[in-house]
Amino acid sequence: AALANVPELLGPTLAFVGAALGQAAATTRHKEFAILRTSVLMGCRYCVHAHTAVALDVGLDVLEVRALRGEVPIEEAFPDEAERALVRWIDAMAGASGPVGDDIWSSARAMWPDHLLVELSVTIGATLFLNRFATGFELPTSQGVLDRLGREDMR
Repeated sequence: AALANVPELLGPTLAFVGAALGQAAATTRHKEFAILRTSVLMGCRYCVHAHTAVALDVGLDVLEVRALRGEVPIEEAFPDEAERALVRWIDAMAGASGPVGDDIWSSARAMWPDHLLVELSVTIGATLFLNRFATGFELPTSQGVLDRLGREDMR
């Protein structure tokens, strides 16, 4: 199934997703933190595969990608406390229900401006939508992406 089957939703959806995942105040690196980590937390095989490749393409190293995928501890891959705080915040936004805890908010806000956290919240929300769509319709990962991940030993 493809969104193109419902043309009245295709345009508005693509506009929203394009804005949510596209360039704005957050760096591409930090957008990929949000997209890949959210996809891992939601168990979206298609999105994890696709965004593992994207994360590598935008400059995250293999250890960082493995950490975002939950394969190694975050502390092992990210020496920067601000980035660790951002990952904890993403985990709370994408992988939990209810409000984000005060300790996580305080830590994230101490290191990241509110507008960036709002932007990444929208990125997380768009990713959650795409995760459900891809998982619900069991979208297949392209052979090209699988081959690329195989070369990186990240399938």
